[in-house]
Amino acid sequence: MKQWFKDNKVMMILSAVVFIGGYFFLRLAYHMTDKMPFTQEIVLIILGTLATILITALLLNKQTSVELEKEQSIKFIELKTETYQNLIDTIEEMVLHKNITSEDLTRLKFHTHRLAIFASPAVLEEYEHFLEIFNRMIAEDRHVSMKDEDMLSEALARLTVYIRKDLVGELDEESGRTAKQIRDQIMANAT
Repeated sequence: MKQWFKDNKVMMILSAVVFIGGYFFLRLAYHMTDKMPFTQEIVLIILGTLATILITALLLNKQTSVELEKEQSIKFIELKTETYQNLIDTIEEMVLHKNITSEDLTRLKFHTHRLAIFASPAVLEEYEHFLEIFNRMIAEDRHVSMKDEDMLSEALARLTVYIRKDLVGELDEESGRTAKQIRDQIMANAT
Protein backbone atom coordinates (compact mmCIF):
# COMPACT_ATOMS: atom_id res chain seq x y z
CA MET A 1 0.00 0.00 0.00
CA LYS A 2 2.90 2.37 0.76
CA GLN A 3 4.24 1.78 -2.74
CA TRP A 4 0.91 2.97 -4.15
CA PHE A 5 1.20 6.26 -2.28
CA LYS A 6 4.90 6.59 -3.06
CA ASP A 7 4.33 6.23 -6.79
CA ASN A 8 1.26 8.55 -6.64
CA LYS A 9 -0.92 5.76 -8.03
CA VAL A 10 -3.67 6.53 -5.53
CA MET A 11 -3.71 10.19 -6.57
CA MET A 12 -3.77 9.26 -10.25
CA ILE A 13 -6.65 6.80 -9.69
CA LEU A 14 -8.55 9.43 -7.68
CA SER A 15 -7.97 11.97 -10.44
CA ALA A 16 -9.25 9.55 -13.06
CA VAL A 17 -12.32 8.75 -10.95
CA VAL A 18 -13.04 12.45 -10.46
CA PHE A 19 -12.68 13.22 -14.16
CA ILE A 20 -14.74 10.25 -15.32
CA GLY A 21 -17.29 10.73 -12.54
CA GLY A 22 -17.25 14.45 -13.22
CA TYR A 23 -17.95 13.89 -16.89
CA PHE A 24 -21.03 11.77 -16.15
CA PHE A 25 -22.11 14.12 -13.37
CA LEU A 26 -21.67 17.08 -15.69
CA ARG A 27 -23.78 15.50 -18.39
CA LEU A 28 -26.49 14.62 -15.87
CA ALA A 29 -26.35 17.98 -14.08
CA TYR A 30 -26.13 19.89 -17.32
CA HIS A 31 -29.35 18.36 -18.64
CA MET A 32 -31.13 18.63 -15.31
CA THR A 33 -30.22 22.27 -14.74
CA ASP A 34 -30.65 23.72 -18.19
CA LYS A 35 -33.88 25.43 -17.13
CA MET A 36 -32.45 27.17 -14.05
CA PRO A 37 -30.27 30.26 -14.56
CA PHE A 38 -26.53 30.01 -13.71
CA THR A 39 -26.84 26.45 -12.41
CA GLN A 40 -24.77 24.98 -15.22
CA GLU A 41 -22.00 27.49 -14.53
CA ILE A 42 -22.02 26.62 -10.81
CA VAL A 43 -21.70 22.91 -11.66
CA LEU A 44 -18.74 23.68 -13.94
CA ILE A 45 -17.09 25.78 -11.22
CA ILE A 46 -17.41 22.97 -8.66
CA LEU A 47 -16.01 20.40 -11.07
CA GLY A 48 -13.12 22.69 -12.03
CA THR A 49 -12.34 23.34 -8.37
CA LEU A 50 -12.19 19.62 -7.59
CA ALA A 51 -9.94 18.96 -10.56
CA THR A 52 -7.64 21.83 -9.55
CA ILE A 53 -7.42 20.56 -5.96
CA LEU A 54 -6.48 17.05 -7.08
CA ILE A 55 -3.86 18.24 -9.58
CA THR A 56 -2.35 20.61 -7.00
CA ALA A 57 -2.22 17.83 -4.41
CA LEU A 58 -0.49 15.55 -6.91
CA LEU A 59 2.10 18.19 -7.80
CA LEU A 60 2.78 19.15 -4.17
CA ASN A 61 3.18 15.49 -3.21
CA LYS A 62 5.78 14.97 -5.95
CA GLN A 63 7.59 18.21 -5.05
CA THR A 64 7.77 17.17 -1.39
CA SER A 65 9.26 13.78 -2.23
CA VAL A 66 11.88 15.40 -4.49
CA GLU A 67 12.82 17.88 -1.74
CA LEU A 68 13.13 15.06 0.81
CA GLU A 69 15.42 13.08 -1.50
CA LYS A 70 17.53 16.19 -2.07
CA GLU A 71 17.80 16.84 1.66
CA GLN A 72 18.77 13.22 2.34
CA SER A 73 21.44 13.45 -0.33
CA ILE A 74 22.85 16.64 1.20
CA LYS A 75 22.93 15.09 4.69
CA PHE A 76 24.70 12.01 3.33
CA ILE A 77 27.35 14.12 1.61
CA GLU A 78 27.82 16.12 4.82
CA LEU A 79 28.33 12.89 6.78
CA LYS A 80 30.80 11.64 4.20
CA THR A 81 32.70 14.91 4.27
CA GLU A 82 32.84 14.91 8.06
CA THR A 83 34.04 11.31 8.12
CA TYR A 84 36.77 11.98 5.57
CA GLN A 85 37.82 15.16 7.36
CA ASN A 86 38.03 13.35 10.70
CA LEU A 87 40.19 10.65 9.11
CA ILE A 88 42.61 13.19 7.66
CA ASP A 89 42.71 15.08 10.98
CA THR A 90 43.52 11.86 12.85
CA ILE A 91 46.32 10.99 10.44
CA GLU A 92 47.68 14.53 10.75
CA GLU A 93 47.68 14.27 14.55
CA MET A 94 49.49 10.96 14.44
CA VAL A 95 52.19 12.21 12.08
CA LEU A 96 52.72 15.42 14.05
CA HIS A 97 53.15 13.59 17.36
CA LYS A 98 55.79 11.31 15.80
CA ASN A 99 55.10 8.53 18.33
CA ILE A 100 52.11 6.32 17.64
CA THR A 101 50.22 5.07 20.68
CA SER A 102 47.87 2.12 20.90
CA GLU A 103 45.07 4.67 21.28
CA ASP A 104 46.02 6.14 17.88
CA LEU A 105 45.89 2.69 16.30
CA THR A 106 42.49 2.05 17.86
CA ARG A 107 41.22 5.40 16.58
CA LEU A 108 42.41 4.44 13.10
CA LYS A 109 40.52 1.13 13.35
CA PHE A 110 37.32 3.00 14.21
CA HIS A 111 37.83 5.22 11.18
CA THR A 112 37.98 2.04 9.14
CA HIS A 113 34.52 1.13 10.39
CA ARG A 114 33.13 4.59 9.67
CA LEU A 115 34.54 4.47 6.16
CA ALA A 116 32.90 1.10 5.62
CA ILE A 117 29.55 2.80 6.10
CA PHE A 118 30.00 5.89 3.94
CA ALA A 119 32.92 5.51 1.55
CA SER A 120 32.78 4.40 -2.05
CA PRO A 121 34.43 1.09 -2.99
CA ALA A 122 37.33 2.94 -4.64
CA VAL A 123 38.01 4.91 -1.44
CA LEU A 124 37.88 1.73 0.64
CA GLU A 125 40.35 0.03 -1.68
CA GLU A 126 42.77 2.96 -1.59
CA TYR A 127 42.37 3.23 2.19
CA GLU A 128 43.40 -0.42 2.40
CA HIS A 129 46.57 0.47 0.46
CA PHE A 130 47.15 3.38 2.83
CA LEU A 131 46.83 1.06 5.84
CA GLU A 132 49.28 -1.39 4.28
CA ILE A 133 51.86 1.39 3.95
CA PHE A 134 51.06 2.66 7.43
CA ASN A 135 51.44 -0.78 8.97
CA ARG A 136 54.62 -1.54 7.08
CA MET A 137 56.30 1.79 7.84
CA ILE A 138 55.02 2.80 11.27
CA ALA A 139 53.06 0.19 13.19
CA GLU A 140 56.14 -1.93 13.95
CA ASP A 141 58.33 0.71 15.63
CA ARG A 142 55.46 3.15 16.36
CA HIS A 143 57.59 6.09 15.38
CA VAL A 144 57.13 8.45 12.42
CA SER A 145 60.46 9.27 10.77
CA MET A 146 61.00 11.78 7.95
CA LYS A 147 61.01 8.93 5.45
CA ASP A 148 57.76 7.64 6.95
CA GLU A 149 56.23 11.11 6.66
CA ASP A 150 57.02 11.25 2.96
CA MET A 151 55.62 7.78 2.32
CA LEU A 152 52.48 8.57 4.33
CA SER A 153 52.06 11.89 2.58
CA GLU A 154 52.21 10.21 -0.80
CA ALA A 155 49.79 7.45 0.28
CA LEU A 156 47.45 10.02 1.80
CA ALA A 157 47.57 12.07 -1.42
CA ARG A 158 46.50 9.00 -3.42
CA LEU A 159 43.71 8.41 -0.90
CA THR A 160 42.70 12.07 -1.17
CA VAL A 161 42.33 11.70 -4.94
CA TYR A 162 39.70 9.01 -4.40
CA ILE A 163 38.01 10.92 -1.59
CA ARG A 164 37.76 13.97 -3.83
CA LYS A 165 36.31 11.88 -6.63
CA ASP A 166 33.77 10.43 -4.20
CA LEU A 167 32.68 13.84 -2.93
CA VAL A 168 32.94 16.19 -5.92
CA GLY A 169 33.64 13.95 -8.90
CA GLU A 170 30.75 15.34 -10.94
CA LEU A 171 31.88 18.91 -10.36
CA ASP A 172 35.40 18.03 -11.49
CA GLU A 173 34.01 16.62 -14.73
CA GLU A 174 32.19 19.89 -15.36
CA SER A 175 35.30 21.96 -14.63
CA GLY A 176 36.98 20.91 -17.85
CA ARG A 177 39.93 19.26 -16.13
CA THR A 178 40.55 15.57 -16.54
CA ALA A 179 40.76 13.18 -13.61
CA LYS A 180 44.45 12.64 -14.44
CA GLN A 181 45.17 16.39 -14.28
CA ILE A 182 43.48 16.65 -10.89
CA ARG A 183 45.29 13.56 -9.60
CA ASP A 184 48.64 14.89 -10.82
CA GLN A 185 47.96 18.24 -9.13
CA ILE A 186 47.09 16.60 -5.82
CA MET A 187 50.15 14.34 -6.00
CA ALA A 188 52.39 17.32 -6.85
CA ASN A 189 51.04 19.26 -3.88
CA ALA A 190 51.76 16.34 -1.56
CA THR A 191 55.49 16.24 -2.34
